[in-house]
Amino acid sequence: MKGKSALMAGVAALALVISAQAGLAGKSRSDGMSNSSLAPMATGPSNEELSARIDALESELQASEVRQAADHDAVSAWKPVSGWWDNTSISGRMYWDISNVNNKNAGVASSGNGTSFDIKRFYLGVDHTFDKVFSANLTTDFNYDSGPAGATQVYIKKAYLQAKLDDAFIVRVGSADLPWIPFAEDVYGYRYVENTLSDRAKFGTSADWGVHILGKFADGLIGYQFSVINGNGYKKPGFVGLVNRTNSVDVEGRVNLNYEGFQLAVGGYSGKLGAAHGVTTFHTAQRFNALAAYTADGFRVGVEYFAASNWGQVTSATSSNGYGYSPFASYQFDPQWSVFGRYDYVRPLSTDAFHKAFHNDYYNIGVTYTPAKIVDFALVYKHDAGTCGIFGDQNGMIGGAFGTALTPCANGAYNEVGLFGQVRW
Repeated sequence: MKGKSALMAGVAALALVISAQAGLAGKSRSDGMSNSSLAPMATGPSNEELSARIDALESELQASEVRQAADHDAVSAWKPVSGWWDNTSISGRMYWDISNVNNKNAGVASSGNGTSFDIKRFYLGVDHTFDKVFSANLTTDFNYDSGPAGATQVYIKKAYLQAKLDDAFIVRVGSADLPWIPFAEDVYGYRYVENTLSDRAKFGTSADWGVHILGKFADGLIGYQFSVINGNGYKKPGFVGLVNRTNSVDVEGRVNLNYEGFQLAVGGYSGKLGAAHGVTTFHTAQRFNALAAYTADGFRVGVEYFAASNWGQVTSATSSNGYGYSPFASYQFDPQWSVFGRYDYVRPLSTDAFHKAFHNDYYNIGVTYTPAKIVDFALVYKHDAGTCGIFGDQNGMIGGAFGTALTPCANGAYNEVGLFGQVRW
């Protein structure tokens, strides 16, 4: 070995130098003395002594190398203790904004006006994989209880057991994403700025308790999902003292086609919206959905549509129908920058000549900055208006009274400007 040979050569050279110096010193002393007065002198180590020392150093080097190799093997063989956490992941997502709101209904300023920092959503999710087939998910959300409790409360949004038998056949049992709204959110891409059309207009919800079958096939060309659910939404599981038991189950479904950036989807809903067992119902709530979009090369352009009947009128003798459409677009002109905009038109109720004038106009426009993959900031302006009626969404109650044969209808408008964002991991 190079290190050992160099050491041996160095020791030998040092010995030779010592011997030479000793010889020179002895010669100098002998030149100044007579032979009769010459005394015995000390000499350097013999060849036998040098050889013994070199052998000892070589043995120590070999022993040191053996110890180093053993230590390396011990470190390489060490593994952390395994456990359930090996197949468990934690995710999170937060929607927030700092904005100023100016809302007037029938010319009167709303109590919700002003500037504030808001957290609209904060999801924490835990996913655990048991094996190649079975896994589970628990996702929590929170809201503020404005009642006597006056505190922020955490609740379950998703809690399900999943069996993935194939990419084309996945079964979830529990509270899970429904077929339409989460799908539309993925296509739209700006959920942290605003809910998508059906959700914003309160003609659907994003999750519910039940059995969900979904999948995709033909290399992702075709996707589908069908859910058989309670109809009460994810905040009302059907086990609390039989309060949420219903006469029948609701059904929601979707089929979608994905091809080279183009996405086409149709879906629908039918059911009693969780009407309790024993309550008389007059109608079945129904909804039809459609979406067409193109998402490629930095562009995201699409339109969403819905038509609904008797939504919210299941237990009323009066029938109703409504519809809405929502074109949207965005363009990412830089890896960190994009611009976006959207317009919604909603006719939420149409029961008589006066209600037919009731409608909602909504639009937003903004620019997004994405400094990291998990963070988005958007400077946004929103306008939300109710005409000839009160329209309710996550922005509050907007508009005014219905008109009659003797009185004109009243209107209202909501304007908001601010910085919106999301953090996700």
